[in-house]
Amino acid sequence: MTTTSATSIDTTDGPMPAFVAAPAGDARGGVVVVQEAFGVTAYIEDVARRLADAGWYAVAPALFHRQGSPVLGYDDYAAVMPVMQQLTAGGLTTDLDAAFGQLAAAGFDDARSGIVGFCMGGSVALYAGTIRRLGAAVTFYGGGVGEGRFGLPPLVDLAPSLGTPWLGLYGDLDQGIPVDQVESLRVAAAAAGVDTEVVRYPDADHGFHCDGRPAVFNAAAAADGWQRTLAWFDAHIPAR
Repeated sequence: MTTTSATSIDTTDGPMPAFVAAPAGDARGGVVVVQEAFGVTAYIEDVARRLADAGWYAVAPALFHRQGSPVLGYDDYAAVMPVMQQLTAGGLTTDLDAAFGQLAAAGFDDARSGIVGFCMGGSVALYAGTIRRLGAAVTFYGGGVGEGRFGLPPLVDLAPSLGTPWLGLYGDLDQGIPVDQVESLRVAAAAAGVDTEVVRYPDADHGFHCDGRPAVFNAAAAADGWQRTLAWFDAHIPAR
């Protein structure tokens, strides 16, 4: 039976709250779950829980811990933007190091660890795959493809340096990430020396995996993307 708990991970910028979901018995490996722009919401916690149900030890760190770890409403963009804009490349690197340190303490080195991120977290997941040689990385509709965010280079500039097998999942209806940008990301990622794949969903919008957002949730795309995520982890993260 999956167990969940709240924990605190030490970083050089202070404690970082995190949600942990662990499977019954030995875990297949470890996965860092990177939040959307709204914080570690009930949906992000559920993603971690689903991973644990599939046999993975999952950790969802609160990347907004420097701002008090708020959980923001999906329609409260006035509150979201000022918090998200305080993220920095240095802070993200610090937090990723701490989160993967949590996995290492649980017995999972980088080769047996993966990362999956959504929205803002999707961009962070690709970045993580360039600074660490993880088993696998998955991005759900990560922005900043042509123009960098959080002090990071554009994803098209980062992608060729991926050292981690990377899967990108995008919706064609996403007004913030046009199809031509997604296709440029596909080409850029293909230049990396690892397996990469980009999947587009013609009828899906930004946030299509989030069942907490009825206006954009796409059940078919969400189910397919989730199965591809689990298959990507299974294919690229070695069993114990």
